[in-house]
Amino acid sequence: MLTDPSPLAMLIFLIFVGFTLGISFWFASKSKSSASYFAAGGQIPWFVNGVAFAGDYLSAASFLGICGMIARYGYDGFLYSIGFLAGWVVALFVIAEPLKRMGRYTFADALNSRFQSRAVTFAAGLSALVVSAFYLIPQMVGAGALIMPLFGLPHWMGVIAVGLVVTVIVVSAGMVSTTYVQFIKGALLVLFSGLITILILNRGLTSTDDPVAMQPQVLTVTTSGEKLIDGTPLGSGAGQARIRGVGQLASLAKGPNGEDRTSTGPLSPWGFLQELNQSQVILWNENTQSTEKGKVTTYSPIVVSGQEVLMPGRSPLFQGIKSDSIWPKLNFISLMLALFAGTASLPHVLIRYYTVKDGRAARQSTVVGIATIGVFYILTLFLGLGAMTGGNIDLTDSNMAAPLLARTFGELPFALVSAIAFTTVLGTVSGLIVAASGAVVHDLLVGWLQIPLSDHQKVRFGKLVALLVSVMAIGLGIWFQKFNASFLVGWAFSVAASANLPALVMVLFWRRTTGAGVAASVLVGMLSSLTWILLSQETFQNVYGYAKNDAAQMALVPFSQPGIVTIPLGFLVVIVVSLLTRPQPATENE
Repeated sequence: MLTDPSPLAMLIFLIFVGFTLGISFWFASKSKSSASYFAAGGQIPWFVNGVAFAGDYLSAASFLGICGMIARYGYDGFLYSIGFLAGWVVALFVIAEPLKRMGRYTFADALNSRFQSRAVTFAAGLSALVVSAFYLIPQMVGAGALIMPLFGLPHWMGVIAVGLVVTVIVVSAGMVSTTYVQFIKGALLVLFSGLITILILNRGLTSTDDPVAMQPQVLTVTTSGEKLIDGTPLGSGAGQARIRGVGQLASLAKGPNGEDRTSTGPLSPWGFLQELNQSQVILWNENTQSTEKGKVTTYSPIVVSGQEVLMPGRSPLFQGIKSDSIWPKLNFISLMLALFAGTASLPHVLIRYYTVKDGRAARQSTVVGIATIGVFYILTLFLGLGAMTGGNIDLTDSNMAAPLLARTFGELPFALVSAIAFTTVLGTVSGLIVAASGAVVHDLLVGWLQIPLSDHQKVRFGKLVALLVSVMAIGLGIWFQKFNASFLVGWAFSVAASANLPALVMVLFWRRTTGAGVAASVLVGMLSSLTWILLSQETFQNVYGYAKNDAAQMALVPFSQPGIVTIPLGFLVVIVVSLLTRPQPATENE
């Protein structure tokens, strides 16, 4: 942690959380039926729903993870923004109106509208539960990262705090309060990201000749768990040291008359990119080794051209696209495919189409959502590059780049951005838990097991499931702490696209699709993508705890992103199984 906790940030944070909880309690008195709890009764105005789409979608990965990746590696992080935004084309032109006509509460309603099949209900409900759980991980990781500088608490306590607040939101009022929380935080996130971008452009770019900026930093985590920075205990007390904030330019391009410069002054957006393109940037390599003393991570500075920063291939995830090996290139293509196809496959995004009254409103909501999301993703480029050159990056936690950037402009911007980022996490996590709760109650208990539940019982069971999912999310958020949030989202999109998109597209556009084909496609896509991820090098290294070289040898798949294999597999399965099974009558259960 670079700085001490801020009392002002704590106060504003608590005000935001209190306001969010107040909304939840107010809507709780108006949310009594299962239709209201799971889908807001289909009465949300289309503009509110569109901004809520953005609030739902602009998650911890979008705000914290992408800004962190851009700050550390440059353009590579922006590739996630491009993939996330492109996925909305599928949602707008393929999914929006048909999905609204085909369902009431959940993704399984849409898939099963033609078949009335218990097998389809089971497969779709299980997929929605698994994908929601997987997507919860990066949100909880980002939440814990936010709490650390605000209150000076460890990451795991931050994750627990988020879990408790979200549980109250979802258990109190379900989708109604979740929608308005997402609407407010989506609007605030875009507004304040724009304001921080204006501050970045007004400050311009500066370079440094301080030799300290080029000194390596060594973080040691001893076998007993103690953290040392350059051999000194990590902390802010006497005899302790902090990790040094980084993010500087080594030099700027010469001025109009050939003079040397250390500052540009205020810049336009295009001028900012032009100046950075001609500058020299100090970036940091990271190397971790296991020794007898513990795990030693060395952060070493390197100077690269701004032109290289604005080109892909700097991050460990993407640097292989410049190599001669085919596997890194396939990994990159697989990730982009998953981001493009995954948006229209996420359960918490799909159920938002059921919160408006008709197909036209669903399409209008999507257009508003795309516009809001597009503006935000353009801003992430400047936020990330501003952090890269703002001198306050925490090398141990890339997810904190945006809030720490805001801190360079004062405690108030830091407090506001941190509070909005936390509200971002609350909104997205709430939507995911509602989606998971609906999948369990509406799809698995009522649809598959055919347990008769009254409307009141559905709501009560939904709240119980929400509580259990919150506990699970807390555990996963603590376990996956070391991952960048955007990287984890790439995996979640792969699972969603592999399990859900092939079946959904074929149900919409191929009349010979059968219930058996849909159920088989969902299960095969889900299980194959999960298996691929669990056998990848990144999982062996960052989850199972193996050293990098050992993880590379033990990995059973050649690259980490499964989409390029498992998405086509899902389409193949639904086609083959549908051709081998006759269509089921609408009134017959499988």
